Amino acid sequence: MDLTTEWLGLTLQNPFVPSSSPLSKNLDSAKALEDAGAAAIVMHSLYEEVVSAFDEEMAQFLHQQESGHSEAQGYLPQPAQFPSELDRYLEQLASLKSSLGIPIIASLNGVTPGGWVKHAKELADAGADALEVNIYHIAADMDEAGPQVESRYIDVVQRLSQEIELPINMKLGPFFSSPAHLAASLEQVGAAGISLFNRFYQPDIDIQALRLVPGLHLSSSQESLLAMRWIGILYGRTSLSLSATGGVHRAEDAIKLLLAGADVVHLCSTLLERGPQQIQQIQRGLVEWMEAKGFESLSDVRGRVSQLTVSDPSEFARANYIKVLNSYKPLTS
Repeated sequence: MDLTTEWLGLTLQNPFVPSSSPLSKNLDSAKALEDAGAAAIVMHSLYEEVVSAFDEEMAQFLHQQESGHSEAQGYLPQPAQFPSELDRYLEQLASLKSSLGIPIIASLNGVTPGGWVKHAKELADAGADALEVNIYHIAADMDEAGPQVESRYIDVVQRLSQEIELPINMKLGPFFSSPAHLAASLEQVGAAGISLFNRFYQPDIDIQALRLVPGLHLSSSQESLLAMRWIGILYGRTSLSLSATGGVHRAEDAIKLLLAGADVVHLCSTLLERGPQQIQQIQRGLVEWMEAKGFESLSDVRGRVSQLTVSDPSEFARANYIKVLNSYKPLTS
């Protein structure tokens, strides 16, 4: 069975790529992902503000201390004794590259134009095979219009594509008024691919303490349907690599996304819940389904049920909404 796929200009042995998660922070767990069949790995994110905060703290600690005696100055700690968040990230990237035989995609979550470019260059120099750009922006400013929000994403990709040669994959959230237009705009300024959709973890409320609290809630299979719809709409209308992220727990979830047109399927929550071996389970389910359907390669599957290929394209849009509502039958007492 030929499961090879092309993603961001990379030829992968299968479409299963663990997404950005703590699993890439440890070499042993990363090796376990590769052994279980991961075709590539997206590293955990490097956050610009975390790097900047560490640098500022170290500057105060190391460079703003005066002992009052020249001889005693030699006993002050040296910067090399305190590797920064950036140092640790680059070291882990180099470790993964030297120890694994699959592509390693760095993940960058920046804030400032200069930070995006500076850190992207450092990740490229460290040997990353591609760069995933993850913009976490909550559009809560009432004076910020939709086009301004989109321009944040477009400007970052345009700037990076002019400065680095790595393929750039933009991780998009679902909160855009026109995802298709944004995808076309990102393609025009140099993006190689997009991931649909970024899960923005929501704050929770502690009703006893009356305060916000962080909460990690893993995904469910139902969440993958949003990415399935938009990948099905975009398939065949863009040259961008299309990857699906969020809600892939079973082989059935992955199959639906591939049928819609995904080049790769990202896995995260299911790996955190069940371990790296879940990749094998999902891949085995895909192969068994392909054999039962008579498909010999992944190219026979991809886009088979996209908006371009279904008999009624409107089912990806308004028609599905009407059919779902009309099919509901209330419970009778």
